[in-house]
Amino acid sequence: MRLPFLTVLAAAAIGAVMSQPVAAQELELIQPGKILIATEGTYPPFSMRAPDGTLDGLEIRVGKEIARRLNLEYTPVIIKWESLLVGLEAGQYDFASDAMDITAERQKQVMFADGWLESGGRVVTKKGSDIKKAADIKGRTVGVLVASTWQKLAEERGATVKTYKAESDALQDLVNGNIDGVITDSIAAAYAIQESKLPLTMTEDYVSHVQKGFPFKKGKPNLVKAVNKALADMVADGTYAKLTTPIIGYSPAPKDPIRTQF
Repeated sequence: MRLPFLTVLAAAAIGAVMSQPVAAQELELIQPGKILIATEGTYPPFSMRAPDGTLDGLEIRVGKEIARRLNLEYTPVIIKWESLLVGLEAGQYDFASDAMDITAERQKQVMFADGWLESGGRVVTKKGSDIKKAADIKGRTVGVLVASTWQKLAEERGATVKTYKAESDALQDLVNGNIDGVITDSIAAAYAIQESKLPLTMTEDYVSHVQKGFPFKKGKPNLVKAVNKALADMVADGTYAKLTTPIIGYSPAPKDPIRTQF
């Protein structure tokens, strides 16, 4: 049966509307026209300050590109790591771009966008150390970032843990000989060693393989879906690699991203 001409036009119009991206006012934003993204600004190469004082880093570049693709003003909110989830729950920002591991426990607290970066934990040691693999930290003193997943991984391997508010402090303590090793993200460690020319190295093996995710307060499905699309599009068209490769030498995009649990 042939439909009346007006009916066909109406159906086409509805289909066109449904295929359009979610409108900005439907993105569950805190401030219309802006996307507030939390970051520490002190965790190279994820977030840091460029020589001119502006924010830069892997998460900053990706966050800015997400904002651009959503036609929103990128608005960073500087916050300490230990206050990140508290501020998120309090509605102080739309999401956090901090390099947070996607874990089953954290997925109970927040809604993650699809995994945006793949990495893993490794043990950093001084050059010439007899710690050659992760298992060798048993009985040694190892530095980790406070409230991070590294602490549990160190304790599981029999290490005595010393916590730090900044991983740069832990690495300096390692250089000074005050601790035997540091467990941290392999990307962050490689960048720090290279940029600062520190007399440090990393074990060949990993203590974990992880994906980093952008956490959102639960109840913002439209915003998460929009961010997921922006992420997928920038990986597919090569923009992600162009943004990240100059910082660490390669694209850390996950081959099989952990998907959002809606």
